[in-house]
Amino acid sequence: MSPQRLSKILAQSGVASRRKAEELIFEGKVKVNGEIVKIPQTLVDPEKDKIAVSGNPVGLEKKLYFVLNKPKGYLCTSVDADPEKSVLSLIDEDERLFTVGRLDKDTEGLLIVTNDGHFANDIIHPSKNIEKEYLVKVAAEITHENLVALSKGAFIEGDFVKPLKVTKVRGGTFKIVIAEGKKREVRLLCDNLGLKVIHLKRIRIGALVLGSLEPGEYREMNENDKKAVLKQ
Repeated sequence: MSPQRLSKILAQSGVASRRKAEELIFEGKVKVNGEIVKIPQTLVDPEKDKIAVSGNPVGLEKKLYFVLNKPKGYLCTSVDADPEKSVLSLIDEDERLFTVGRLDKDTEGLLIVTNDGHFANDIIHPSKNIEKEYLVKVAAEITHENLVALSKGAFIEGDFVKPLKVTKVRGGTFKIVIAEGKKREVRLLCDNLGLKVIHLKRIRIGALVLGSLEPGEYREMNENDKKAVLKQ
């Protein structure tokens, strides 16, 4: 294998996403051949150089990709942080895995889990603008005025965000498509209009749909699935 950037090797090894890997390097937590390296662009050869993060050896792992229907009440944290309530505890794998992006504790639905940091970065990088579609149920009947107001967007965490599409399904249920992916964006957009969310489920990322997976169930992604995520 030809030498590659240290941050890329860490992402490919499953340590973290490319962005998080760069943070680990800047923080001085990464050593190459026993020496701390703080430059993400440093070229390394994983077949010859000894790489360690916080003292733990790093090696290239088999790449794993899963689609999970996240149940309500579970967190997108590592198993070490919360072994009982981590979504990662639902997947029967010994390899270190992480979620691609996050869903909050009370949100259900489509979640991608992998150990491929490069793939994860392709999905979550803001420049990709990959669509995410949610099914939302609120405590009141959705009116035409609500749909218009939601479609106009609002300021979230200091930035103006605007849904790509909002459509009523029935009663208090509607679908909303976003691209920004700000933390709790859908809930905050609803809060802005005084709409109390009682059920929130992500049903699509790119062209990949949740399908018939029950909460807590997962399946391996195939090549078509991986391509679908990056499509709209």
